[in-house]
Amino acid sequence: MPVNGQRTIRSRAPLRLGLAGGGTDLSPYCDIYGGAVLNATIDRYAYACVSLTGGRDLSLRADDLDVTETCASHDAEPSGPLALHRGVYCRIADQFLGGERPGVSIQTMIDAPPGSGLGSSSALVVALVEAFRVAFDLPLGLYDVARLAFQIERQDLGLAGGRQDQYAATFGGVNFIEFLPEEQVIVNPLRLQAAVSFEVQSSIVICFTGQSRASQAIIENQIRQMASEDKGAMEGLHQLKADAYEMKQKLLMGDIQGVATILNRSWEAKKATASQISNPMIENLWNVAMSNGAMGGKVSGAGGGGFLMFLCDPNRRSGLMRALREAGSHPDTISFSETGAQGWAVPWSV
Repeated sequence: MPVNGQRTIRSRAPLRLGLAGGGTDLSPYCDIYGGAVLNATIDRYAYACVSLTGGRDLSLRADDLDVTETCASHDAEPSGPLALHRGVYCRIADQFLGGERPGVSIQTMIDAPPGSGLGSSSALVVALVEAFRVAFDLPLGLYDVARLAFQIERQDLGLAGGRQDQYAATFGGVNFIEFLPEEQVIVNPLRLQAAVSFEVQSSIVICFTGQSRASQAIIENQIRQMASEDKGAMEGLHQLKADAYEMKQKLLMGDIQGVATILNRSWEAKKATASQISNPMIENLWNVAMSNGAMGGKVSGAGGGGFLMFLCDPNRRSGLMRALREAGSHPDTISFSETGAQGWAVPWSV
């Protein structure tokens, strides 16, 4: 039954740009050496709307994918095109509702295409968990929401990937996140000076390649490289971790050129961790950017497609975006999102 008469809950969770350290949040690397990432959430979101219908059906709708599914709630299984939606529903019912399967309607949307490299899948899971947290008044803090989203995605559904996306979407802001052995996670918010934050945001250009990438295969290849302790891959990961620590210092000092230098170094290190991370299209866009004002850049996420991000002098941002557009990509600007996952009851449903 709805809590306190609340029948419809909405939520949102921000997407993120991976600035440094991506890949070191993967097992087995972080379990052995400890991982460190630096990321920033941006003004793109995953949205969820959960309505407690009082019926016996589970109705699912992903507006951005134009996919609708309906089944009897007691028959719901975490599979199919909307497995993320089903996985959250099943875990919440089993872990917090004593196995009861209430009638629910779930509708979602994401401000980015699938395979964007902006952590959209994990942000969606976080948004869904947050909506159910509010709907059933679940005793979950920020770390609990992020950990539960990670468990649903990586353990219940068996989807390959790291840990940073769930924590970024839950906490929001610019964070330096450490992933320690025995699944310990420490989120360290960076309190940037206002001028530094504004300058960084004004310097960033994101660029959609036009191609969604299948991160699963890339990440599985990275994990195999880690497990076999491939020398090139391990050296790349160690460099990525060191870059995360150094970039934290550069950001806090307001050294934008230093941040750009680390972006370039991290891009080369990241390519050493798996062969599919780059391709001729990505290299061409990177070269176009470097020839038109970019100081540094890299892919966001696993690579292979999705979004690239570049750092440039704000006075050259328009020219850089024009050149990337002429090269066949879709450039855009961003602002940081200072807040993480948020859920609220629709006022007229209370």
